[in-house]
Amino acid sequence: MKSGLKVIAPASVSNLACGFDTLGMAIDIPSDEMIGKWVDTPGVHIIEITGKKKDIPLAADHNIAGITATALLKHLGEDGRGLELRIHKHIPGGSGLGSSASSATAAAVLVNELLNRPLEKRDLIRFALDGEMVASGSRHGDNVVPAMIGGLILIRDILTYDYHRIYTPRGLFMAVLLPEISISTRTARQILRPDVPLQSMVKQGANLGSFVIGMHNTDLELVRRSLEDLVIEPQRKHLIPHFDNIQETALEMGALGCSISGAGPAIFALCQEKLQATDIAAAMQKVYDDHKLPARSFVGGIHQEGTVLK
Repeated sequence: MKSGLKVIAPASVSNLACGFDTLGMAIDIPSDEMIGKWVDTPGVHIIEITGKKKDIPLAADHNIAGITATALLKHLGEDGRGLELRIHKHIPGGSGLGSSASSATAAAVLVNELLNRPLEKRDLIRFALDGEMVASGSRHGDNVVPAMIGGLILIRDILTYDYHRIYTPRGLFMAVLLPEISISTRTARQILRPDVPLQSMVKQGANLGSFVIGMHNTDLELVRRSLEDLVIEPQRKHLIPHFDNIQETALEMGALGCSISGAGPAIFALCQEKLQATDIAAAMQKVYDDHKLPARSFVGGIHQEGTVLK
């Protein structure tokens, strides 16, 4: 890519079965790249988008990165400057892996670095949320926050930026299957019923609490029992061909849990070590291969840094 400051922003797996709009984890594969530099012409100019760029507009006022950069520059009183952006997308839009969040956090960190870091990373989150809201239609933060600061994150209240990093035991890896279909976050949210049965709410709340305790205490059997989605997964899984088969395969092979990442179609399986994750990713891929359906699989560790300058 061309000269200028370069940042890398990771993908993220959100919801994690038991924490809809609450849990998110940054993973180290795939990640997006963004390069920026000052230019003479005022405004934000997206010169080039390469890679997984389908349906991503170049116009800055319609692009998540452009909207984020513009908002941050205005806040800092630097909106008279000219900024040129070049974006390489490794995270496809509509994948359930936080593509829009990655674009937003990359733009926010890049502008901040070009201005010699006037803000802390925590202060950049609200600008990234402004950008990501264009894609999702809401401010939920379970992709933006882990993409920005890394790790496993619990969002208690994104309106007050009340979020917390959860300890993760060593050795955990994600096996991910990404079917070659696209599901927009807006569409996936529109199909959800507004009311949740009381017993489902009680069980889901217990699952979320025990998941956090299991991670904190390195009690992976408790984590395993907690990774169950009684509310969202049953309403969305019909959007993903052969989801039940994929989930059953991963769990039979020993995954701690397997569910939909974000709005989908990506399916994650949380694994206790890399070799297990590699085997499970291959088995999930085989389900799609056997049905002659296009998909790709990969294995990612937990990305603890978030969006960084490279």
